[in-house]
Amino acid sequence: MNIPNEVRSFFDEDGRLKQWPAKYSKKLLALEILAEKFETGRKYTEIEINAILNASHTYNDPVSLRRSLIEMGVLARTQDGKEYWKSEKEVKS
Repeated sequence: MNIPNEVRSFFDEDGRLKQWPAKYSKKLLALEILAEKFETGRKYTEIEINAILNASHTYNDPVSLRRSLIEMGVLARTQDGKEYWKSEKEVKS
């Protein structure tokens, strides 16, 4: 996993996000790193999304991360929230 120097301090030695950056540009970089955890073309349940996010961060807030991934266009979901998938678009800036 390639973690840019600008956000390296937000990740632990295992590559898990340990703190959500305050600066917008660093949030985008963190989301790009989290996006690498998901496969394009695969459908996920909310439980699967949360499990991946929980394994990818240390501060126990998969809901905020999931919401950010959706808002930034990394993940998309059905209106009822039963299926999620990785968008083919890049992170919105």
